[in-house]
Amino acid sequence: MIFIFDMGGVVTTSAAVEKQICDIIGISEKDFFEYCGCGNGNASYGDPGVKLNKYIPNSSDLLTLLSNGTITTEQFWQEFSVRSGKSIQTDYWHLLFHPELNEDVVKIIRTLRRNYRVVCGTNTIDSHYMNHIERGDYSLFDQTYASNVLGVSKPDLKFWKLILLAEGVNAADVFFTDDNLNNCSAASSLGLKVHQFVNAADLESAVREWF
Repeated sequence: MIFIFDMGGVVTTSAAVEKQICDIIGISEKDFFEYCGCGNGNASYGDPGVKLNKYIPNSSDLLTLLSNGTITTEQFWQEFSVRSGKSIQTDYWHLLFHPELNEDVVKIIRTLRRNYRVVCGTNTIDSHYMNHIERGDYSLFDQTYASNVLGVSKPDLKFWKLILLAEGVNAADVFFTDDNLNNCSAASSLGLKVHQFVNAADLESAVREWF
């Protein structure tokens, strides 16, 4: 048995800084997501959107491309500046990102690691990935599988298939927890044991048999 933990919203507080970015540059959140090319005006990186494997000016879903590592953070802000008419010189993804660890979840991870392999499976972007490395957050795990490195984001099934391949395990021998329902549903369709994260107490109950 191995355990896969999502990072933002499970091990740490949410990675969402879009509202802060919008306040600083003076646009609405709806406009922000539309400039990113998400279409519905309400998304975040790694959410299902226009699934493109290459950058197409003025039409690509920038958040998905950023999460998949297809474009760099610098390329994101360059294209966002063109689309929005705002000249963005600062990487606000990194500047505003200050997640806090959920210490109760950290205790669960440390307990499981006494006898099992525990890895991180996260949708992230270069700026946040580097921030977590700087803070040492990924050192909680035996391995980290990040979307910007894998080249694919949850809930794309390929995300978990790559982790299963790398770990050399069957889906039935994996426990996965994530706060996002779409991600949980996708993982469950592959046969992983799934727990939608709400709080540490419920998670502890779900994994207690392996303590």
